[in-house]
Amino acid sequence: MSAAGELRQLMLREPRLKLALAESMTGGHLQTRVTAVSGASDYFVGGITAYTLDEKVQHLGVNHSAAALVNSVSATVAEQMAIGACVLFDADVALATTGYAEPSVEWMVTQPFAWWAAARRKSAKEGFSLRSGRIECPGATRVEAQAAVADAALAALVGWLQQVRT
Repeated sequence: MSAAGELRQLMLREPRLKLALAESMTGGHLQTRVTAVSGASDYFVGGITAYTLDEKVQHLGVNHSAAALVNSVSATVAEQMAIGACVLFDADVALATTGYAEPSVEWMVTQPFAWWAAARRKSAKEGFSLRSGRIECPGATRVEAQAAVADAALAALVGWLQQVRT
């Protein structure tokens, strides 16, 4: 079973959870994978591809100053994006990605990589549980890197939800 199929099963366990996605580097690949599974509308409430810093700030509440220093690519930015997606879509769980789909001379990036983050709403008082990680894509083309990050991020979310939902 695909990670998206496993995710569907985890989201529909009682109590049912709602999922949102916030993408940058993956450019919609996460949303495509989630919605490719029959029954996604039972738990998937929406997603956003916020590609620029201004859009991350406006729609997801990312801290402009801190994100500008790292070109919007860090674990912290991914975590802020995930929390922002939970808030934007009133979701229980969100997954976010941000990174480089190809090398960047300006930012001294030699290989594609990305940060992913997952947020799970605890309660109004307690805030969110967070998990994040980095995915390296040495030698990958732009599209290969986007696909690899989407697959790895979904697998990481499934692994985390398996731990917290058992």
